[in-house]
Amino acid sequence: MKLVQPKKHLGQHFLNDENIAENVASLFQNILDVDQIIEIGPGMGVLTKYLLDKHPNVLAVEIDSESVNYLTQTFVPKGLKLVEGDFLNDNIAKKYLTKNTGLIGNYPYNISSQIVFKVLENTENFLAFAGMFQKEVAQRLVAKEGSKTYGILSVMLNTYYDTTYEFTVDEHVFIPPPKVKSGVIKCIRKNDFVLPVSKALYFDVIKTGFNQRRKMLRNALSKFNLPESHEFAKLRAEQLGVNDFIKLTKFIEDK
Repeated sequence: MKLVQPKKHLGQHFLNDENIAENVASLFQNILDVDQIIEIGPGMGVLTKYLLDKHPNVLAVEIDSESVNYLTQTFVPKGLKLVEGDFLNDNIAKKYLTKNTGLIGNYPYNISSQIVFKVLENTENFLAFAGMFQKEVAQRLVAKEGSKTYGILSVMLNTYYDTTYEFTVDEHVFIPPPKVKSGVIKCIRKNDFVLPVSKALYFDVIKTGFNQRRKMLRNALSKFNLPESHEFAKLRAEQLGVNDFIKLTKFIEDK
């Protein structure tokens, strides 16, 4: 069967290391409540085949028609459910998500942040979220307060998920090799967590605080009229943890 050619405009870098593929596919193995796995951008299925070995219900979403043809012939007969489309734009998330979906993939670098935002929009559906990102992005996603890599997505993701950086992947195991290393993360939803403030306001406070991250919050959050007497007024956004941002949002909401 003809191999799929990686396409630059889709950000395709096909993983070519079986051990790494199996390690990534194993990330959800001990999460018993996951009722389906959605894989984004399976390409030629190096990760897919291990997911099928470990999970009875795997749905792959692929935008590249050449990859869809390859996957249809190779993995659909083995039980793979396959959807051709764009996970970000085709309402695929709303159509196929269950309450306890696990999302996984070797994510194209150019849309990886958008995929994280899609997860954050649907936290009630994504029980687990894992996969491969550009290393610096992966580190940023799991960063904790006080670090230079800590930012908007760090706070948002760590609000709803327990996050871990699993391992680093070198460039040479991909075809074609990217110019940067990759990092694999795993995120498990905090099932007992309920955000006690407006989600929209909470995200707005976080984004506004980090948009001028060098400024003290009394200045960065000027549109919310944060008083100088507030306990966080003289701190910067990167110094606040998840609970601090919740407390700050609660103050603004009640004001």
